[in-house]
Amino acid sequence: MMDIQQIKYFLTLADELHFWNTSEKVGITQSALSRQIMALESELNLKLFYRDKRNVKLTATGVFLKDKWQAELINLDIIQQQALQIHLGECGTLKLAYPDSLSSAVLPDMISKISSVFPKLKIELLQLAYEEEEESLKNYKIDMLFSRDINHSPFINSKKLSTENLCLVVPEDHDFKTSDDISNANLSAQKFILTYGGLNSSYATLIKKVFAHYDIDSESYISCQFGSTIIPLIRKRLGVSILPQSYDLNNATGVRFISLPFYTDLYINWRKDDPNIIIKNVLNLI
Repeated sequence: MMDIQQIKYFLTLADELHFWNTSEKVGITQSALSRQIMALESELNLKLFYRDKRNVKLTATGVFLKDKWQAELINLDIIQQQALQIHLGECGTLKLAYPDSLSSAVLPDMISKISSVFPKLKIELLQLAYEEEEESLKNYKIDMLFSRDINHSPFINSKKLSTENLCLVVPEDHDFKTSDDISNANLSAQKFILTYGGLNSSYATLIKKVFAHYDIDSESYISCQFGSTIIPLIRKRLGVSILPQSYDLNNATGVRFISLPFYTDLYINWRKDDPNIIIKNVLNLI
């Protein structure tokens, strides 16, 4: 039965038009090469070469198949190379979800590193509501998840990457300059613009701890899903907020970040026992 190796023998002989030279080039004996060509002709029921003791020439059919098979083998090599890259996790698609606080600097730096090592890897970035994160990961809608919460699901691995301060974010000309300026009385007088992270999220828990620490009972008068939207509102003096310090990595103008004695963690989450080599490669980088 015709195979790719026979086609490669044919193409080499079609270039060399010399059995001895071809046998040397492909690493088989001249008689073995002759048998392979005869078997190919028999399989196709076609004559590919005119040959006698001195000369080898392509038939018209041979010329046609040489052009066609050369193009097909090039395509086949490209396909095989792409398949190998997928097998090694060097290309394919990675769907990655992340919190808005990483948008400014952390995420771009991370994506830049991944892209420099795996330039053919397609990356899809998504932002999800807190309630959607775990199910999206478990149901293969995303491959990896950056989150502020550790995940305790038996189907998901979580690893802490970093810890950072929470900050009170105020307009640049606000009376609060440092943490020493913050007191129970003057903080309770502020209007708060807070992100909605979900009732059971670590962010909601942290906000409650901050309010309890300063003994205030303040509600958010503006709620927003994304901190990157809140910062322009603070710049317009519509209120103050409590955000992770990573928002300040974008050198936000018109606002001031004042560190608070509270901290938030960053985790990377992925499915346990996932055979996707892309995930393993990216985890090694991170």
